[in-house]
Amino acid sequence: MNRSGVPEPNIAYAPEHYLCRRAQGPLELDGRVDKPFWAAAEWTGDFVDIEGDLRPKPAKQTRVKMLWDDEYFYFAAELIEDQIWATLTERDSVIFYDNDFEIFIDPDGDSHQYYEFEINALNTVWDLLLVKPYRDGGPPVNGWDIAGLKTAVHIDGELNRPSADNRKWSVEVAMPWASLRECAADKRPPASGEFWRVNFSRVEWQAEVHDGEYRKVINPDTGKPYPEDNWVWSPMGIVNMHYPELWGYVVFTDDNGEPSTFELPADELIKWELRRLYYRERNYFEAHGHFSRDAKLLMGEDCWSIEPIIETTSGLFQIKAPSSDGQSVFCIREDGMLWKE
Repeated sequence: MNRSGVPEPNIAYAPEHYLCRRAQGPLELDGRVDKPFWAAAEWTGDFVDIEGDLRPKPAKQTRVKMLWDDEYFYFAAELIEDQIWATLTERDSVIFYDNDFEIFIDPDGDSHQYYEFEINALNTVWDLLLVKPYRDGGPPVNGWDIAGLKTAVHIDGELNRPSADNRKWSVEVAMPWASLRECAADKRPPASGEFWRVNFSRVEWQAEVHDGEYRKVINPDTGKPYPEDNWVWSPMGIVNMHYPELWGYVVFTDDNGEPSTFELPADELIKWELRRLYYRERNYFEAHGHFSRDAKLLMGEDCWSIEPIIETTSGLFQIKAPSSDGQSVFCIREDGMLWKE
């Protein structure tokens, strides 16, 4: 068991949400997002820095659309860009070494067993399954693939040509439910009215032109490229995408567009408060060498809606709190797994 500390994100709990409508016909993927298939889908808000309001707004716009039908979960992304470049051509390369677009999906919202997908402007893909977040010991399953995945990229400009009139690149992705349901509740696709936890990230490196080619800008103090920017749909409050509890809520609607609104369920706030105690219990162990049974010690002077019960052993803990209706109990343990019983 990984007993190291877990940084607590510096953010109020307010994940983005999106009402995902049903597609009205088949998608012919070409990477273009301005065709009739996508007309019924709303754009998300523009991406922000991964740390949210702690950092300036991104210099380049990124936004996403989503649709669904009985076979696929569809994504369209538009990335405004005057430097369109990519180098990686082998599937399951570490795609974020290039500028890229990324999708993260946790079907059942327990922060375990979730998917990561990355794509660059060459339409090279990295897809993997995370058994647990890295903070909880992982591991990533690189050999896992989204069976039946379809992707396409459209370049509005020219790839790897600094002299071109570059404006943007866009991405279309179709992920089959037959593959995504592997980590879903009851091993099934979502039903209308249900939500999955989803987030998106855009990795952007500082680049300059040398001898007619793009090169990452090197920090002379380190001899390495400057750190990349991470621009996201739902901010994380920490430079780490692998906090699934902070991803957005994608709500699936029926053919009539129902539900037409989304209000954060009270249970989601209870789960967030348990998550905050999980951060603090892990950090308490790192500082003291043992877990604390004193909930008030972990809660401090902050405002809480729950009255948690903490159970510990020398190397394990479990924290419980009643659901909003009092009919069930939510539990979280030392590896971040959260469930309802």
